[in-house]
Amino acid sequence: MSILSRILEKKGIKDITQLDTEERETFEHYQAILSKKDISVEDLKHFLQAQIKVIEAKWKDYGTQSKADLIPYHVIYRSLLDIITSPQAEREQLEKYLTQLHTL
Repeated sequence: MSILSRILEKKGIKDITQLDTEERETFEHYQAILSKKDISVEDLKHFLQAQIKVIEAKWKDYGTQSKADLIPYHVIYRSLLDIITSPQAEREQLEKYLTQLHTL
């Protein structure tokens, strides 16, 4: 039995069909990550992007009361994502610059 199945069982959820859409997507995403032998940087990037989207969706929900509690998570996820993607952005900038030099 996987750790995710044990968590659902502990919460009294017998099947993932009892989860709402957002919870089911998160469960399936977690399951996909846990079923892989190695986690790639791309997997981590997708995970961070998904968590940022979840937090931002909660901020848009007027019913969410502890929005300030989500700020540290958002900052950490965003910082990790920036660390992962910044070399790519720098490389793209350098390629554009070198392309411009080449065309002169």
